[in-house]
Amino acid sequence: METNPVVLITGASGGIGQACALAFAKSGYDVIIHYSSSKEKAEAVSAQCVAVGVKTYLYGADVKDSASVAGMFEWIGKEIGRLDVLVNNSGITKDKLLLRMEESDFEDVIDVNLKGAFLCSKHAVKLMFKKKRGVILNMASVVGISGNVGQSNYAASKGGLIAMTRSLAKEVASWGIRVNAIAPGFIETAMTEVLSDEIKAKLLANIPLKRLGQVEDVANAAVFLASDKASYITGQTIAIDGGMTY
Repeated sequence: METNPVVLITGASGGIGQACALAFAKSGYDVIIHYSSSKEKAEAVSAQCVAVGVKTYLYGADVKDSASVAGMFEWIGKEIGRLDVLVNNSGITKDKLLLRMEESDFEDVIDVNLKGAFLCSKHAVKLMFKKKRGVILNMASVVGISGNVGQSNYAASKGGLIAMTRSLAKEVASWGIRVNAIAPGFIETAMTEVLSDEIKAKLLANIPLKRLGQVEDVANAAVFLASDKASYITGQTIAIDGGMTY
């Protein structure tokens, strides 16, 4: 009996993660919705995906804790038995100018954004290796390419994620596993809603397409990169930024 492919999306309870969950569900994937704190929001995302006609699974874990991540993937192996796509989407910001940034601000962002992706990828590869195929997508940022004032910790985490993507892609290509990164630009989310009109105008002035991106723009790219239509793409970073970076 043919079963649906399975995608795990970390940090899937809102924003880009939520959009990715729904986009993969609409493409016929059963979705593992990971959350770190808000089970209620994750349940709401699950309901949207179930309405499309696929199975969903909820799992709460701390992506920066190795034991917690190991437990999540052990559960996936026993309860589901397969993993076709991993989207490393969990991320946090703690923005401050470098001279005001505490050591903990730097460590916390690196631990969630970069170490979390490392831990999840390591366990995902073990599951994918059995079938000699799979896709890992790392949610980076244009800030990891061009930098941004007050985000040295965030830029370091996302730049590191881009470099890790290139290296891991070379390591696992012979096993039929592809690894790519997506680098969103300024996307309309709860974080951008609070920006003043003046700041938004300055942002738009640097975007050739003259609009902020939508979460669906990012999610659609993720579904494409996970599909067989992208079977010859690996080790790449795709900027979804309206032309801002290049």
